[in-house]
Amino acid sequence: MKPFRILVFALTLAALGCHAQVPAEANGGKLSPDLARRVKVLIRSRSGVPPDYDIAVGPRTKSDVPGYDAIAVTFSSEGKTSKPVTFLLSEDGKTLAQFSKFDISKDPKLLVSDEGRPARGGPENAPVLIVGFDDLECPYCAKMHAQLFPALTERYKNQVRIVYKDFPLSQHPWAMHAAVDVECMAAQSATGYWNLVDYIHAHAAEMGGAERSVAKANETIDSLTKAEGAKQKVNEGTLAACIAKQDDTAVQVSMKLGDELGVDSTPALFVNGERIVGAVPMKYVYKAIDDALIASGQTPPPPPPDETVQPTETTPATKPGN
Repeated sequence: MKPFRILVFALTLAALGCHAQVPAEANGGKLSPDLARRVKVLIRSRSGVPPDYDIAVGPRTKSDVPGYDAIAVTFSSEGKTSKPVTFLLSEDGKTLAQFSKFDISKDPKLLVSDEGRPARGGPENAPVLIVGFDDLECPYCAKMHAQLFPALTERYKNQVRIVYKDFPLSQHPWAMHAAVDVECMAAQSATGYWNLVDYIHAHAAEMGGAERSVAKANETIDSLTKAEGAKQKVNEGTLAACIAKQDDTAVQVSMKLGDELGVDSTPALFVNGERIVGAVPMKYVYKAIDDALIASGQTPPPPPPDETVQPTETTPATKPGN
């Protein structure tokens, strides 16, 4: 089915002619042919619905908006039908409206948990939680990573807590392997995890050698992980077995969460639930953190020196088949 967009609008139908309508209760909620046509004409003309789409308008039903009933509109073409799109129709039949309703009853900070993740910065009860969806082969992630540390911990001290979640993109051939290896380390040493993340981001261009070999990159990452494990005095046998197994289950769970949150490029940060996409200048990250601190009743540090605004950069995810 070809794509189409229904624009958000609140539009009067009076221009198309005002006629007396049969009360909804007397007609079982079904719109008269004239009113149904006026709804269709308005939607088609104002939203750019192609002529090969059929528009079907359902009966009136009770809505949460005083003075308006809900009507379900569906679009069909080539034997396929869209999901119903809800519009509001005034009780007098003169005004059609559409808007989106969102639940804001939950604290956005709870959208993304830091449970079980190695953390930097403040304690578990820090007023601001920053969760980054990270790809270890992404150059823009490396840029953001280099900006984040130690800038945030230096500026905000224990007011911010920072964790990463895995989001290796399909176009980066060794990113998944790296994600699995650092997760193997995270299971035994948070310090070792961050040391690896720091090093891989700083030296990603070197991982495959001069020939940019994926096999060479994977070997290098394995060696780095084992060396860091020895340095941190972890159980080296357990670590080696984890590296050899390359079980990506935990990484896939992290990626699924990212998908559910609308992550489609890296880096992506969530500052108490507010999403920031791309390797943006730190001034924008500071602003999001300051806003979150104020909302939690705390005072942000003094404003930092102004920074030159640079374009947002991300590595977009490559969808299957692209």
